[in-house]
Amino acid sequence: MTLRASVAQIGSVPFDAAKTTDKVVDWINKAADDGSELVLFPEAMISCYPKGYDFGCMIGVRTPEGREEFARYFNSAITVPGAETDRIAEAAAARGIQVVIGVIERDGGTIYCTVLFFTPEGGLVGKHRKLMPTASERLVWGYGDGSTLPVFDTSVGKIGAVICWENYMPMLRMAMYAKGVAVYCAPTADDRETWLPTMRHIAREGRCYVLSSCQVLRPEDFQEADRPDMIPTAEGFLMTGGSAIIDPLGEVVAGPVFGEETLLSFDLDADVIAGAKLDFDVAGHYARPDVFTLTVDEREKTPVRSVTS
Repeated sequence: MTLRASVAQIGSVPFDAAKTTDKVVDWINKAADDGSELVLFPEAMISCYPKGYDFGCMIGVRTPEGREEFARYFNSAITVPGAETDRIAEAAAARGIQVVIGVIERDGGTIYCTVLFFTPEGGLVGKHRKLMPTASERLVWGYGDGSTLPVFDTSVGKIGAVICWENYMPMLRMAMYAKGVAVYCAPTADDRETWLPTMRHIAREGRCYVLSSCQVLRPEDFQEADRPDMIPTAEGFLMTGGSAIIDPLGEVVAGPVFGEETLLSFDLDADVIAGAKLDFDVAGHYARPDVFTLTVDEREKTPVRSVTS
């Protein structure tokens, strides 16, 4: 059994959820035209990853200008479900393709870095909220909990998502392996040369296909190229991509590509996944539950519970 999968390496229209959704739908169609049955988009695709923004904050200091910037970011986040998810669901259904996409989700007074899952038959079927925002991300994004660690069926096995530096959390990876993940999606904002070795390690550790997608962004995409806190690379990029697809033995089979918007595609093969587990199954015959065990709390955590009886 095979599944043609794509990684869409594109950039947001920053702070504009509607225009970014238009772009996403265009690339869903491109992936479907390529024959893909699954397409992955980057972390924080809608509305954007605000690279370089400090929102006017230092220890003990918050500025009025920073609050205005945060309000802009907050207002460009999307509700789940909402108008943007409806459009993606419609495109997935029309083209018969599964979609995995990073968004900034607004819920109450908090925004989250979230991955959404869509199927042609079910529309929006689930989400994963980033458990641990990295470094300054903690300033603007809330924390997910164990209730959003889903996996879903594909023709070659289970699909799940782990976002950016969550991939450096060994216990989270093990939780996903134990769920039988065969298509491991890693939407990211990390375009450094150290990222691809991490993806190759995870593919070989989990004996799964790894799909990694990162944006291509320039300062001028924000229409604020004179911002002193937006520091581009020598090539003039804020993010250069580096998206790739890796097979279950850790071999790079598509990408990485840098500096351009592109679609990477590959035919995933269930037999390759099975064959790779001949000598290593990290959550099966290679585990030692007599020595090591992991407890995962998948209950939803809420700050207020109403008890009526």
